[in-house]
Amino acid sequence: MKNVFLILLGNLIVAFAVNSFIIPNDILSGGLAGIAVGLQPIFPWIDTNLFITIFTIVLFILGHFILGKEFTKGTIVSTICYPIELNILSYLLKDVSFTSNSILASIYTGIFVGIGIGLVVRTGSSTGGVDILALLFKKVFHLPVHIGLMIIDASTVILGILAHSFEAAMIGLISVYVASVMIDKVVSFGGQKTKSIIIISEKYEEVLKAIIEHLDRGATLLHGEGGYSRMNKEVILCVVENKQYPKLNQLVHEIDSKAFLVVQDAHEVKGNGFSYNHLHQIIDFKI
Repeated sequence: MKNVFLILLGNLIVAFAVNSFIIPNDILSGGLAGIAVGLQPIFPWIDTNLFITIFTIVLFILGHFILGKEFTKGTIVSTICYPIELNILSYLLKDVSFTSNSILASIYTGIFVGIGIGLVVRTGSSTGGVDILALLFKKVFHLPVHIGLMIIDASTVILGILAHSFEAAMIGLISVYVASVMIDKVVSFGGQKTKSIIIISEKYEEVLKAIIEHLDRGATLLHGEGGYSRMNKEVILCVVENKQYPKLNQLVHEIDSKAFLVVQDAHEVKGNGFSYNHLHQIIDFKI
């Protein structure tokens, strides 16, 4: 029920952005709404909301065959509810004007669209529309969802130059960027910011003891071999919260000023002491 509520709320927020900022100000925001705005001068007889509704259904069918039944289960609520919410808000907001400033409209388009899509993506579902293509990119090319959406939407905005102007496309790109940032923020909201750290030191026993006693964190001891010297080396692998990293760095260098550290933002941390699932950076470390 919580996921269904988030899906309904996310789609409502996106529908609000479409009817409040995108359509009234002709914002080339990317997505189906951006495509509809871009095609409006070429096909003026096509109703914008009708175009969005039809292609939402078409892309849902495409996603069903490419991404499978699990995708269908997670997207069917959006496919049904988004067009309904879109048309209801179109009627309720038809005489409402929030701003006539296209740059402001573009910024707030990105904020609301990003929040809406981010809420839906947090449930493992899709809002339908072109973010189905972003999920496909994630499956095939392992691209984060917000990056895939930014690429697709930016391409859509650039195509809008043909129907509008270069300036309109530049304004539209603002909304695309803001939306991608907001999606990342919403998806990662509530997660702990962590770092994965690899430490190579001759005084590894002392370093291990310091990590356990002063940071209250565990660590894993890996058995490595120097690539040039072929000497056996003990390698420490540990994960700490971002706020703990300065203390760890200080402890290590107080013990061994020649210690070698590799520090990366963690991709995903699960288990005792952590509850974190933030899509930042893939770490593939082998010894």
